[in-house]
Amino acid sequence: MLDWSLAVFNENQTQVEFRVIPNTHGPVSEDDVSKLLTQPEFAMLRPLQHNIHKAVAEINALSGQDNGKHELYFIIAERADGKVIVEISEDKMSASMTLESAWGGNDPSLPMILNALKSHKVKMGLSKPKIQSLIQQLETLPPGESCQSPIAIGKLPINGINATLSRKVPLARERLLQPQEREDGSVDMRNLGAMIMVKPGDVLMVKTPATSGTAGYNVHGEAILQVEGKDLSMQAGNGTELSADDPNQLIATVAGQPVENRKGMQVDDVLQIKDVDVKYGHVDFEGSILISGDVHEGMKVKSSGDITVMGFVESATLEAEGDVIVSKGIIGRQIKEHELSNHITAKGQICAQFVQYSNLTAHSDILVTKQLLHSHSHSDNVITVSDPNAKRGDLVGGRATAKKGIKAVAFGATAGTKTELYCAMHQAELRAEVKACDARAKQLVVAGLDIEARLRKLPPKAEWQTDAGMIEQVKMMLDEKKEVANNRAKAESECKQLQQEAEGYYSKNFIQAEKHIFANVEIHIGPAQNRTQREHGPCHIKNLHNEISFDYGSH
Repeated sequence: MLDWSLAVFNENQTQVEFRVIPNTHGPVSEDDVSKLLTQPEFAMLRPLQHNIHKAVAEINALSGQDNGKHELYFIIAERADGKVIVEISEDKMSASMTLESAWGGNDPSLPMILNALKSHKVKMGLSKPKIQSLIQQLETLPPGESCQSPIAIGKLPINGINATLSRKVPLARERLLQPQEREDGSVDMRNLGAMIMVKPGDVLMVKTPATSGTAGYNVHGEAILQVEGKDLSMQAGNGTELSADDPNQLIATVAGQPVENRKGMQVDDVLQIKDVDVKYGHVDFEGSILISGDVHEGMKVKSSGDITVMGFVESATLEAEGDVIVSKGIIGRQIKEHELSNHITAKGQICAQFVQYSNLTAHSDILVTKQLLHSHSHSDNVITVSDPNAKRGDLVGGRATAKKGIKAVAFGATAGTKTELYCAMHQAELRAEVKACDARAKQLVVAGLDIEARLRKLPPKAEWQTDAGMIEQVKMMLDEKKEVANNRAKAESECKQLQQEAEGYYSKNFIQAEKHIFANVEIHIGPAQNRTQREHGPCHIKNLHNEISFDYGSH
């Protein structure tokens, strides 16, 4: 065992010196040297293991040699103050602090902590209780031990909410799904109730304005700009006006039929006709049209509002700025291989109970409550073939194309009728939008860096603070910097939303069968395609990794 006296403090009491003569005290082990540091006056100091290892190797190499008669000395321990370590997350939204207790020196003090926070520019979101808790933990820690805790959290911005328009009156198309109840409680499918009418002063639509949101900040105190909600215009159509008491309310100024359009609503005069036939002639009316009977072969009906037909449409042409609602059926015939006799076009929805051999084109939904047979249907939204209870609704033959999904109780027929379904064919366009948006955001980053560079090149403020022209120029640059930062935040948020939409595109836009998909149904979802060889039960059909996937667990 080595003599205790071989380890002594240096002159200023900050280090422990190990003085040894190899021939007298050697050979030694690292344990022998380390035991010297267990003396009370050294117990709180930091052992220098590398130096101890080096000392033992050198002493043992010289022990018993001619050079081993000379005294050597090594620094084997030292006094060290505690440490304050501040770490900031990559996104600058959080900061953590580690306090390391001293080795016989001074523990971190509150001034040390404040200086460390200042040097790391941590100024926002600080938690005083968490810092105090760390200081309290430090008091009981052995030398060299540490305690750690998050001590600052930034605040994420709260993005604004987009404006919405909420319709407050029913529309003609909704009668198709709400047949009237008889006194005995049974339902009369032929009686769709009285026409939907409004009177002056009725509230048609209410706008919930967009909100601006609130900005956030990171732990450096730098503002994180929010994305303001997108405004939505609510325009007063014919027969309506914005309320003088509340500009977010759209009210009727005349009596008539309410019609929804893309920017608001209008109230139409209603032209009521019994039948549209050769005797009556073609119809082109500024307003909505109610036909209580049928539209006969070869006739054309055009309306700036809705077209409602209480009977049948047979091999005719209907064109509406609003909805086309046919309470019974749209019945056409095949003229040539790809030519059908009915042409129905609506900027709103197309709704009917029964459709065959018809061309249907709708900017909004297509809803058929019983059967859609051998037709060419195109919707910019969703095609649904089902009654309200999803018990009946057959889509058989022809081609159905919908941007956002196709739903039916049954697709195809037991006879294996060829039926083509096209859905969600526009992901490539969405990805192109993401790419273009990303390019805009990068341009704004470059513009922001350019302004920063120009600001850095400005002479010292003392040289121009009395120059009105220079002050105005600097102010314009700062305003430009703020505008670019705002536009960049908006562009980046839009890119993120578009990216999420593109990535979740096929999970949102799919084909849904409530009961059956029969053989010989050709399915196209984006680039994925499949032709059914057998009958499938209830399922969701999706594009999964560019292959058609049948999910039977969703029902």
